[in-house]
Amino acid sequence: MIAEANSRAAQLARDFPLLAQPTSRGKRLAYLDSAATSQKPQAVIDALVHYYTHDNANIHRGVYELAERATDAFEGARAKVARFVNAAEAAEIVWTRNTTEGINLVSFSWGLANLKPGDAILTTRLEHHSNLVPWQLLAAKTGAELRFIDIDADGLHVLDDLDVKLRGVKLVALSHVSNTLGTIAPLDVIVPRAHAAGALVLVDGAQSVPHFAVDVRALDVDFFTASGHKMCGPTGIGFLYGKRALLEAMPPFLTGGDMIREVGYERTTFNELPWKFEAGTSNIADAVALGAAVEYLEGVGMDWVAAHERALTAYALERLAPFVARGLEIYGPKRLVDRSGVISFNFADIHAHDLASILDTEGVCVRAGHHCTMPLMEKMGWPATARASFYLYNTEQDVDQLTSALERAAALFKVA
Repeated sequence: MIAEANSRAAQLARDFPLLAQPTSRGKRLAYLDSAATSQKPQAVIDALVHYYTHDNANIHRGVYELAERATDAFEGARAKVARFVNAAEAAEIVWTRNTTEGINLVSFSWGLANLKPGDAILTTRLEHHSNLVPWQLLAAKTGAELRFIDIDADGLHVLDDLDVKLRGVKLVALSHVSNTLGTIAPLDVIVPRAHAAGALVLVDGAQSVPHFAVDVRALDVDFFTASGHKMCGPTGIGFLYGKRALLEAMPPFLTGGDMIREVGYERTTFNELPWKFEAGTSNIADAVALGAAVEYLEGVGMDWVAAHERALTAYALERLAPFVARGLEIYGPKRLVDRSGVISFNFADIHAHDLASILDTEGVCVRAGHHCTMPLMEKMGWPATARASFYLYNTEQDVDQLTSALERAAALFKVA
């Protein structure tokens, strides 16, 4: 079964033209940085080119055939995303530039209208800056208190005092999967208890929706946001899911063209969902290409993606195990069920940036730094980490190339 999955992943890798190119040093490319951005299959590239070649026109305004084709492609992509996350209707999907914009939309549009002194926002110690800084600013503007769900030494959420932490909380905002440690949040525990306490729940799905099936209705989250570029789509396009009743009650985030119903010199009425939140000319082409990415992922099968990444992570941890005695430290949850295909590590006294540079000479692409989680790094006492992250096109050969590159780093830095 493992060999079969590895064979399929190798076959899927051929759908991604960038992965076929060697590095400038003539090395085979082992791309292990999909947590930062994924590569794009030819089907997505073709969809982008086809739109600009055949359907390029502005949407919603024109009554001529070309504009109607562009509008149909744009709204069709929205419907595909809604189906992909099982939203009740396409109108619950708002186009954004990325996860960050989706979080900021909720902060400005819902938060400023609903929070006041005495209220609280609850997030976690694991969060990416994008799901921390907006809440810091919102708390400062509204007088609300910012609280945190703690984590243990393995990066798991500590929920013993969750009900106490939830007192007075109006919004819980947390990542579905940590981009640094791969920790999968126990939403099945947190969401119902948050709702019972009278809080809404926003989930940063940037690291979850590309890697396993997400059903926003089964999770019963109130808001869910993700980025297209991490799920085989283009950069500059993402989406926010929100329950209709919440989105209906929220004021617009940005104002301008297309988000209006009627404009006079003294007053304006706003468009219906989802266009109330989509001011100006939208990122039409990239939305269409994201629709193609969704179709590609559906064709592969998200259950297969999840199973393949879990098996590849297990293989990687097994291959890395002998390095532990030589000073390799692997961070994050111990059990596979608690983590995604992200492995953060440090090797002996080699700085993470130096390590990543050496791996690069061997064709291995990993991330190095604080991964936009500076408070987490400070809490755990790590100046930085190297991070390998897997996706549907990675194979055991990529992992083997990683471990061979680590051997080269050991030799250069004289690690026993």
